[in-house]
Amino acid sequence: MPNDSASPLDDFKGALNWPNLNDWIAAQDLPGAGAVTAVQKLRGGIQNQVFLLQRGEAQMVLRRPPVSKPGVSKTMQRETKVLHALAATGVPHPKLYASCDDPEVIGASFYLMEPLEGFAPGGALKGNYATNPEWRRAMGEAFVQAAAALAAIDISAAGLADLSKPADWHARQVSRWREQLEGYATAMPAYNPAELPFFDEIGRWLSDNLPAGRCIGLTHGDFQFANVMFSLEAPRISGVIDWELASLGDPLLDLGWVLTSWTEPGDPEGRKPVVQPWEDFLPRAELIRRYGERTGRDMAEMDWFFALACYKLACLLEGTVAASKAGKVAADIGAHVHNYASWLTAKARQIIGG
Repeated sequence: MPNDSASPLDDFKGALNWPNLNDWIAAQDLPGAGAVTAVQKLRGGIQNQVFLLQRGEAQMVLRRPPVSKPGVSKTMQRETKVLHALAATGVPHPKLYASCDDPEVIGASFYLMEPLEGFAPGGALKGNYATNPEWRRAMGEAFVQAAAALAAIDISAAGLADLSKPADWHARQVSRWREQLEGYATAMPAYNPAELPFFDEIGRWLSDNLPAGRCIGLTHGDFQFANVMFSLEAPRISGVIDWELASLGDPLLDLGWVLTSWTEPGDPEGRKPVVQPWEDFLPRAELIRRYGERTGRDMAEMDWFFALACYKLACLLEGTVAASKAGKVAADIGAHVHNYASWLTAKARQIIGG
């Protein structure tokens, strides 16, 4: 609803400086007219804050770092660079409207983008996805289509060749994530990396079985249900969101990430499907086959990327576990996350065992 002038808009503990922000918006070529009249905080990414702004008849989404990280943000700059590059591609994504790296406006870098129709699936599915088996089957195909479009991007032509340093990317993955896991214990001594089962075994296998077929392209970095908006109007992805982990790497890792969120008979026990109902979803083998058809990529070594996705994601999740050991996160949350990380390493061990 429009804001009552007698009731100022919430600044969310200093995240939004309304006088400065409204002045900045007025100077840009943006949808709507006048000052922002309403604001709603939305679910964000791993760290960042996201707000839905109402300006006249138009809506915009503002994304910024947490208030604890003021100034120019390299993460925001990376996201805006990627979103700008995606405009000329077939990857579904929110349109970038404008960005700002002047901390004098709201205290940190931020950008504005279009809102997307639909929902990010988690738990009970909505609309026809809950009742129509064909819509659920289409979700797998939509993931493949988006991942294939991402893999097709020419990073040099898109101006993304300097996004990160991809030299020896495949060979560096095990040491990169092993060092991160050990770093948790250095920063938070109560954490013991040895409590994550099979991690060393999986790392040895990955190092000993580097894939012969290697590519470097743009990777999303966290390509899963929580970071994809599915339309309620048709069985399709309206946009991939949360590009804060985007970097250069082998695009097959994004498909591997999707596979970690999938559920099939024979998977290790201890994890429920990410969304319900799960019946009628395409099997992993079909996702892999369709991706290969769309991209022309040889999928014979997909197990390596699937195992790497499990290995990397388990490592990242253990950061929350370490924080719980240090008293920075609730113990029950830490235990829940550790159970999921352990499921991932159990799945990776299953993959490498054939």
